[in-house]
Amino acid sequence: MEISNRSGRYVMQPSGYRAFVPNPLPPEPPLVFSSELMSLLSEADRKLGRLDGVTQVLPNPDLFVSMYVKKEALLSSQIEGTQASLQDVLAIEESRLNDDTLEVANYIEAMNFGLDRLREFPLSLRLLREIHARLLATGRGSERTPGEFRHSQNWIGAQGCTLNEAAYVPPAVEDMHQALGDLESFFYSHTDLPTLVKIGLIHAQFETIHPFLDGNGRMGRLLIAFWLCNEGVLSKPVLYLSYFFKRNRQEYYDRLMDVRRKGAWEEWLAFFLRGIAQTSEEGVASAKKIIALQNDGIRRINEARLSANHAALLDRLFESPSITKQKAARVLAVSEPTAKSVIDNLCALGILKDATPRSQRNKRFVFQPYLDILEPGTDPL
Repeated sequence: MEISNRSGRYVMQPSGYRAFVPNPLPPEPPLVFSSELMSLLSEADRKLGRLDGVTQVLPNPDLFVSMYVKKEALLSSQIEGTQASLQDVLAIEESRLNDDTLEVANYIEAMNFGLDRLREFPLSLRLLREIHARLLATGRGSERTPGEFRHSQNWIGAQGCTLNEAAYVPPAVEDMHQALGDLESFFYSHTDLPTLVKIGLIHAQFETIHPFLDGNGRMGRLLIAFWLCNEGVLSKPVLYLSYFFKRNRQEYYDRLMDVRRKGAWEEWLAFFLRGIAQTSEEGVASAKKIIALQNDGIRRINEARLSANHAALLDRLFESPSITKQKAARVLAVSEPTAKSVIDNLCALGILKDATPRSQRNKRFVFQPYLDILEPGTDPL
């Protein structure tokens, strides 16, 4: 027995459960671009362009992007239940990693690897497998065939549920490979579709196919950033929707399920485009605060007539707002006593503050004004 709709069909499997087999993109009948959807698309395009513009005038955009990658890695992992905080992520270089922080560290590695590869190769299924291998390289999920599409049936549901009890069962393996081939073809066809609409369709379809045994949610969210950079919509990966998806977690899941159950593509796209508009607007506001913060820091250093090492360390703090004497010495290529003097001076200016845990011997300092901009929304679920 098959139950079908615009987005695909539920097919009864020999073992007695139904798996969903998605139709190729784009949807048929074609998408209906209502006045509301067109308005949302226009707003998302406009605000995303503004975000791309403002990040290009940051004093050092690569350092800003590096920190944003860490925040996105944390938020995307938290959606899947990872119990880690922004402070945990900042301490990754200085501490042994538990499973939660290891997942975030792997996400950062996967993101950076993918962005580097995209400079040489187009987005493809092969590249997605390579990125997935980094995402699940160590820790939880490392036994779940990293870098390989699944060879068995998976399903989504409450912990411990069976296939027959699952909320959603993705396509069986043979159908999965066909759906993936169709998705890859869609990457570089139907160029008449607006780019933001296209990535909205791609993200939902990828989550529907669920091609890996683990890490599908994180891979699907990585795919959004990769696609926008691949298509030249963004010069740098500064749009991260995980904060929006985390705040609206239940609606995120419900909208994806409604695509499968009802073919509700337009409703999903409206939600997705609202997320792009909101996230872009918040990103612009954050970027402006960061520009003001950097200008204020430089002004304080200049007024105190401090050496160039102080400005150099301030610059580095926008990449990683957590620092130790040892790390500062490496970054500045100076002795540890000199590094300590620089840190002490930045503390006196209110730029750094001591954040050393009681159990830790080596002192750790944080750029708290920067964290105040970045930390909202990063508490674990």
